[in-house]
Amino acid sequence: MDNVRGDGRFKSPDDLKHDFQQVLGGRAPSEVIHYCGSGVAACHNLLAMELAGLTGGKLYAGSWSEWQADPKRPREKG
Repeated sequence: MDNVRGDGRFKSPDDLKHDFQQVLGGRAPSEVIHYCGSGVAACHNLLAMELAGLTGGKLYAGSWSEWQADPKRPREKG
C-alpha cells in the first residue's frame, strides 16, 4: 500500500524513487530480491521500483510458499 496514493494509483516516479532509496540504504536495485507469501504481492514492489527508474530488481516467484515447503531449507521462528 505504500506504493500507491489514496485513490489506488501509483505514486509519482519521483516519490517512489525517494521512498525506495530510503529502504535500499545505498544498495543497488540489482541486489534486491522481492518475495512475499506466494510471489504475487512482491510483483507490486518490483513494478514500483521499475516505474521509479530503479531497475534490475529480481523476483523470487516461489516466495515463502515454495521456500518453506522444502524442509531442508533454513527458517526460524521468533
